Amino acid sequence: MSWFSGWWLAFAFIVFPGFLFSSTVGLALTWVDRLVSARVQWRKGPPAYQPFADVLKLLLKETVVPAGAARTAFLLAPIIGLAAMCVTAVLLFYVNFFPHASFVGDIIVLVYLFALPPLATIVGASASRNPLSAVGASREMTLYLGYELPFLLALVVPIVKTGGAIRLGDFVLMQQAGGPFLYSVSGVIAALIVLICIQAKLGYPPFDIAEAEQEIMSGVLIEYSGAPLAVFRITKAMMFFLMPLFLVTVFWGGLGNWWAILKFLLIVVLLVLIKNTNPRLKIDHALRFFWFILGVLGIAAVVLAFVGL
Repeated sequence: MSWFSGWWLAFAFIVFPGFLFSSTVGLALTWVDRLVSARVQWRKGPPAYQPFADVLKLLLKETVVPAGAARTAFLLAPIIGLAAMCVTAVLLFYVNFFPHASFVGDIIVLVYLFALPPLATIVGASASRNPLSAVGASREMTLYLGYELPFLLALVVPIVKTGGAIRLGDFVLMQQAGGPFLYSVSGVIAALIVLICIQAKLGYPPFDIAEAEQEIMSGVLIEYSGAPLAVFRITKAMMFFLMPLFLVTVFWGGLGNWWAILKFLLIVVLLVLIKNTNPRLKIDHALRFFWFILGVLGIAAVVLAFVGL
């Protein structure tokens, strides 16, 4: 790698579209989330700067590590999730702007990257040695095993429609040539499955089971404070930005025109409305929902994709 390309890679990772850009947009979207939630509940809502003020306040607070905790794992866990989302941002924007240059298997890489933030919360919660964190970690692990199956089945649909391609660039190019995958029966089913799985990956109701403030007092995050908690909040905000973008890229034509912004905002609003209109599920109910309802729908979507629907 040359000096020039190395510096541009560092710029992409840190500034655009990596950490600074994605975290800023993600925090702005959390304000949209809070504003829409307030309107649904007939409240005014916070000012636009509130998410940034909350993160700044946490960054200025003391970081407390629980007595007896595995210090390295406890402090490293939030950084792992944040780094994964920075790489995800670079990869998603790259394949949208330069679809011909994407690499084979990048869709598999993205699946792994999206898995790292929940795994980081599991590691961090387990390292804290708090019994309520342990309950949250076990719930997060169970939830991950639940939603990952239908999520992967849904991603098989665009692979089938592209003739077995496992490059995001091929997904984007084929949709630009023949229309979005969403405009088919199998595409609609797969996109709905991914939408619900995004809700679970974000830990939003009805899948806020691992945090569950009324039951286990924030669960996986109960022992986090200061900068590590701020990093977790930033990571979640970046996921709130990148996962709808991923859905638009894979099923709705990518970022080929300005309509993509409206598509993206529609998905964000749908996530917020689902969050505000559904009560939290029990973990066993969520697992059955993902395996026996969304899993069956995912298999049906794959069959329909094979027959050309």
